Parts: sequence; structure tokens; C-alpha cells
Amino acid sequence: MFAALLRAGVIAGIVAMLAACSPEVGSKEWCDDMKKKAKGDWTANEAADFAKHCIL
Repeated sequence: MFAALLRAGVIAGIVAMLAACSPEVGSKEWCDDMKKKAKGDWTANEAADFAKHCIL
């Protein structure tokens, strides 16, 4: 019983960590994600990072 509960907890933790991963700011994947995101939803920092890493 304890082993099954421990195993389920470890699996849930791994899934949570993988789901929370996002591309590094400035990477090609991040730039592509930002291009798909509505411009009105960008923060000031995201807009500055996009200009710095994806345009220039």
C-alpha cells in the first residue's frame, strides 16, 4: 500500500514538473510562442524581451 502510494506521488511529481516547463526566454520556441500569443496579453517585460531577442 505504501509503495503504491509513494510510486503514485513520484509519478505525479514528475508529470507536474514536465508540465510546468516553458521555453527559455529568447529561444526560438519562446519567440514562436510569443508570436502566437495575443499582443494585448503580453506584459511589458515580455514585449521588451521579444524586441531584444526576436526582432533585433
